[in-house]
Amino acid sequence: MLYTRKGDSGTTKTFDCDQRISKSSAIAEALGALDEANSFLGLCKVRSLTTHYKLQSINFSDIIHQVQENLFIVQAELAGAPKSITEEKVKEVEKLVDSAEKELPPIKTFFISGGSELGATFDFARTLARRAERRVVAVSESFDQAQDKEARSTGSGQGKVKVGASTLAYLNRLSSLLYALVRLSNHFAGIEEKAPSYK
Repeated sequence: MLYTRKGDSGTTKTFDCDQRISKSSAIAEALGALDEANSFLGLCKVRSLTTHYKLQSINFSDIIHQVQENLFIVQAELAGAPKSITEEKVKEVEKLVDSAEKELPPIKTFFISGGSELGATFDFARTLARRAERRVVAVSESFDQAQDKEARSTGSGQGKVKVGASTLAYLNRLSSLLYALVRLSNHFAGIEEKAPSYK
């Protein structure tokens, strides 16, 4: 069934939790932000198929598909499943970003979004990825605070979701990767980046 009516009161359930949680909770907000970013990346992937742009001989669409797969891992981790982003996945993103930087002129300023349609699409995805990162960081911080408080009072540190260090690093690198794809999209399209005038 596409609906269960169980969330009509504004609650939801995660993988490892017996109790229902508010849809406005930090975990629900993070899961929603990740879902939003992943969904929009689907549009980026489809738009990339028409360009045949590549980075490290990998089609942009294939790069984005792998990012989508990894965001599902992050969502599973936040929902309490025994999944997590590995350090190797962080390094893979770093290699892609490093390769992109070799093809582009150095960054000396901010750039106004909207050079090419694909570049603008990736730029919007970048902002969604940043928001998702902020939401996941909030979950991580709430775990640390709960752990400190409960450890002092009961000798335990349970009740929140612990977010892996590699997951946080991956989300931080993701916006760099998407920004690299923004710049490459404009570069391959022969469109000059425009800096803000601040006037």
